[in-house]
Amino acid sequence: MAPVLPRAAGVVVTKPYLYVIAALLWLFSQTLLAAVLPEDRTDVLYHSYDGGGVTVDGPSILVRKSIGDSFSAAANYYVDNVTSASIDVLATASPYTEERTEIGLSGDYLRDRTTMSLSYVNSEESDYKARTIGFSISQDMFGDLTTVSLAYAQGDNVILKNGDSTFRETATTRNYRVSLSQVITKNSLLTGIFETITDQGYLQNPYRSARYCVPPAPDCSGFAYEPEVYPRTRTSNAMSLRGRYYLPWRASVYAGYRYYTDTWGIRSNTFDAGYIHTLQKSWLLEFNFRHYSQGKADFYEDIFPYQNAQNFLARDKELSTYTSQSAGAGLTYSFDTGWKYVDRGSLNFYYTYIFFDYKDFRNALDPAPPEQQPLYNFSANVIRAFVSIWY
Repeated sequence: MAPVLPRAAGVVVTKPYLYVIAALLWLFSQTLLAAVLPEDRTDVLYHSYDGGGVTVDGPSILVRKSIGDSFSAAANYYVDNVTSASIDVLATASPYTEERTEIGLSGDYLRDRTTMSLSYVNSEESDYKARTIGFSISQDMFGDLTTVSLAYAQGDNVILKNGDSTFRETATTRNYRVSLSQVITKNSLLTGIFETITDQGYLQNPYRSARYCVPPAPDCSGFAYEPEVYPRTRTSNAMSLRGRYYLPWRASVYAGYRYYTDTWGIRSNTFDAGYIHTLQKSWLLEFNFRHYSQGKADFYEDIFPYQNAQNFLARDKELSTYTSQSAGAGLTYSFDTGWKYVDRGSLNFYYTYIFFDYKDFRNALDPAPPEQQPLYNFSANVIRAFVSIWY
């Protein structure tokens, strides 16, 4: 079962940088399969994110095993060790450290050309608890040249606030997705995806604050903070098209485009492309590039007027106007083990560099008056190293 994708724009969760990692994991792991069960395998992963004053690292272990000819089960354990001294934290609070743990269970049932999948994910940290259940069904048609998939997932989240035992809010997310994959020629494949996400409940970060001018404009030589206020509903729609072409020299190229829009006024465009090349028999080399751009939410401002009549206000940089570019490379070495219970294995290493450039979010830590503070940008480094064993 393909994972339910994280929101690619305007992420409003307690730790939004976690979705950067999730998006990269999804980008690197795209495969298009016929109606067959996943292979029995075990993956042991180390991941690391370092950028913008935030470091996140930890292990992940995935075990998948078939039961008979029609059923496959998988279990995943994932840990994030977080240290944050980001610009958002330093502006209004102190650096912090914490740990997030995630446990996932999934099963795939194959009947003829139909695959049905069920998944459950539980994620916990000191101030955010999330439980997600998902279901999908995939059908191969026309001689396995066409695959149609439908998926639904629901996440029920509990938002807490460290230092305030009386604070407790909830939010519900529902994700609906339909996809169509089509073999165009013997060397080319095309996939289209349409996705709708609905959110309801407490959709903001309880620690974030918006800032306003002090004294009033036109002077505005300083600023003060007040709590952010977000709408309690949100609907998002996304459409994407992805293609892959297999080259005659044991290589392939792929590219994709995704358009996103939501009821908060955010619009975004994502382009990505990559090249995979086989070196000799055992080595696989991959290069990729991704460009992302978005417009700000209707209620976002870097600094609000002294007396503001808006019902909603936010200064989360993930809701601002910004672009990001990422470039990455990966190397895989595959080997035969010759062991009794292990068929083969692989060693994998991927590195990605990301640059974020904000167009209307300024560095509030700079001592200059608000309108003279420099626009904010930062870079991040993401590493994934893992071992895979097939048995």
